[in-house]
Amino acid sequence: MAAHLHILGVCGTFMGGVAAIARQAGYRVTGCDANVYPPMSEQLAALGVELIEGYDAEQIRLAPEVWIVGNVVTRGNPLMEAILDRGDRYVSGPQWLADCALRDKWVLAVAGTHGKTSTAAMLTWILEQAGCAPGFLIGGVPGNYGSSARLTASKYFVVEADEYDTAFFDKRSKLVHYRPRTAILNNLEFDHADIFGDLADIERQFHHFVRTIPGSGRIVVNGADPALKRVLARGCWTPVEAFGVPGGWEASEADDAGAFDVLWQGRTAGRVSWDQMGRHNQLNALAALAAARHAGVAPDAGAAALAGYAGVKRRMEVRGRVRGVTVYDDFAHHPSAIRTTLAGLRRRVGRARIHAVLEPRSNTMKLGVMKDQLPASLAAADRVYVYTAGLTWDAGAALKPLGPACRCIDSLETLVDAVAAEALPGDHVVVMSNGAFGGLHERLLRALARGA
Repeated sequence: MAAHLHILGVCGTFMGGVAAIARQAGYRVTGCDANVYPPMSEQLAALGVELIEGYDAEQIRLAPEVWIVGNVVTRGNPLMEAILDRGDRYVSGPQWLADCALRDKWVLAVAGTHGKTSTAAMLTWILEQAGCAPGFLIGGVPGNYGSSARLTASKYFVVEADEYDTAFFDKRSKLVHYRPRTAILNNLEFDHADIFGDLADIERQFHHFVRTIPGSGRIVVNGADPALKRVLARGCWTPVEAFGVPGGWEASEADDAGAFDVLWQGRTAGRVSWDQMGRHNQLNALAALAAARHAGVAPDAGAAALAGYAGVKRRMEVRGRVRGVTVYDDFAHHPSAIRTTLAGLRRRVGRARIHAVLEPRSNTMKLGVMKDQLPASLAAADRVYVYTAGLTWDAGAALKPLGPACRCIDSLETLVDAVAAEALPGDHVVVMSNGAFGGLHERLLRALARGA
């Protein structure tokens, strides 16, 4: 009989990926969460994962070989208290992944405040097209695969290396568990204000991460990022390749179709022809190409593979077009990500009007830590709508520099009506949130259709 695992917090993107990998490895997997709903519930059910809503202590009777504990679980959780009282074996998701799926693998880890999911998806696709058939666990759903995780017999495994904490009993960042041979450091800014006091706290975790990378490995780093320079200055025992700076991996100016040349040490190494937008995606591509090269994929082959890269769900994903209005879904929730998302769209659409619809939903945004950076990050939009329900800080005052172009609205119905009333044929509406945003995308598309 297959060993039994029970996962607490199974409907999160990461833990759902752990569940998928465990099933593919032959384990019997069950799981529970406070919010069991589609699409994750459907994905897990299709994998044969039995789901239980809530964390009632009665689940202790399942008696699995090991309990895998997600970082949403805290002391006082009824099931966790029962596990502790009985002295059962439990482990964090990142530790289980490292011990049971990543052992003996060539791990390629993608870390950074922004772009982890897209870069990991690009890297996975490059390796796929090179015949490497990599396993992966990514914090989103790559369009080339339709799932966020896969276990294969390949020696290569791509993992999105998140800096968020591991579990209530392990406050290190998840990324320190993965012990990669190839590591990408995309960028580093202050985020996750609920667990980090300042940027120096996050830099310390990245330093611990760097300490786990072997001398025979490779670190691919954004050479223009000052925080990453500080991280490497604290100690680095691994060869480093930089991207985004002269002499390292560089991208030429993109043409009108978005194509660009890839340069390595001043020489053309390939050409990327794709439909992705923005300078940030160019940098993501450079990082992926450099990491793939360390795994044996020639840059020209990697660049050619990116022509077939299908993006990631919720990364400037077109959700629909109604009455000539295009509605996008984007995961941007940090001022830097908001700024680069809008800048990329502006380059693509020229003078067409852009409506930015933002839900400040992350813990950092809810705390108001980034509120003073928001006006500049949203400046590229012609109209701005901010959903303010549940905020404890004065969004109107913080966003006053945007003037009458910005509206702060605390009702989803009012928000949908406002955007639908102002959007005209040829306009582009970018809905930005790291959550479901109350189904705003579909509600907005329906409202636009009613106005036809």
